[in-house]
Amino acid sequence: MDLSFSSDDLRFRDEVRAWIAESLPADLCAKADVDAHFDMEEVMRWHKLLHAKGWVAPHWPTQFGGPGLPPTRRFILTEELELAGTPSLSPFGLSMVGPAIMQFGAPEQQQRFLPKILSGEEVWCQGYSEPGAGSDLASLRTTAADDGDAFVVNGQKTWTTYAQYADWIFCLVRTDGNVKKQAGISFVLIDMRTPGVEARPMLTIGHTPAFCDTFFENVRVPKTQLIGPLHGGWTVAKALLGHERTLIAAVGHSQRAIRRVKRIAAAQGVLDDPSWRGRIARLEIQLRALQMANYRTLAGAALGHAPGPESSILKLRGSEILQNAFELAMDLMGPDALAWFNEPGVVPELEQSVASSYCYNRATTIYGGSSEIQKNIIAKLILGLPGA
Repeated sequence: MDLSFSSDDLRFRDEVRAWIAESLPADLCAKADVDAHFDMEEVMRWHKLLHAKGWVAPHWPTQFGGPGLPPTRRFILTEELELAGTPSLSPFGLSMVGPAIMQFGAPEQQQRFLPKILSGEEVWCQGYSEPGAGSDLASLRTTAADDGDAFVVNGQKTWTTYAQYADWIFCLVRTDGNVKKQAGISFVLIDMRTPGVEARPMLTIGHTPAFCDTFFENVRVPKTQLIGPLHGGWTVAKALLGHERTLIAAVGHSQRAIRRVKRIAAAQGVLDDPSWRGRIARLEIQLRALQMANYRTLAGAALGHAPGPESSILKLRGSEILQNAFELAMDLMGPDALAWFNEPGVVPELEQSVASSYCYNRATTIYGGSSEIQKNIIAKLILGLPGA
């Protein structure tokens, strides 16, 4: 297994770096330099610049409007965007429902939805978790009753990230309550402007309006918006979650978080203190090990192997390392870590939203499947442990 980059790949990396330096607008670059938060307007502005370049969806094949980049170049592009601190694009259309529609959707569904996902004309959110169905997703209660040429959807979804900005939501709904719980679920697309849909933003403990509760009251959904077979939503969901868990490894984001930790340590005058240096070094070693695991997955993808249960390893360790990086940043800043958004007098003054990011990233070991779920998958499907 070859884990090295070719000379052509290295030239592509240089091309990506040069394009980002030239194309990232000055106001977004200023925010990236201090790892500040990007609002939705800024995210979508960057989305459209990437779309114009042809790089907004590096994993999309050419038949669906993507660049058809090989796995290694997809990885390089994604990593360089993360390392540069560019706005993180919403994954719900590009990386989740888009690939699901490619794999399971009918040709007319692909023609209707994929071009507008690619261009950013339509923004998506995810309707999976419910108040009583998070990690145990198959226990969901949102129902979709058969009503001729439509389903009538009733229920509630929660943790629907940025639903207040979304045009569409993809949902898991129960279409048969008389069978094994995984077998009675379907995957549907719902226009957020449909009567009976309401998204209510909630303020996170990081003081950001990232999440919503989304309610459905007698919402009519045309059956043409069913993806895959009736009652076949669990299969679609599992395929989609495999891609999400690979994304959550976020090696580039963790590298930037560790750079921030070093900046804070230097500003606090403790970068040469052995105890702090030891904690930083341990974190860097863990990240390097994750990076090598990511490279192994990349090498497998280059040979045509789809992400399998090993994506749970990437998700598990990636989310833990990101949490640990922000925990170390909080420890280094001491009382100043309690300032949310770069208040005057905070040391170091250029570090924005450390506490907010720390709080938000506590969720990384929950969303996309909790760490306990990932450990069960690893034990059963990779280690082959009995009773797992």
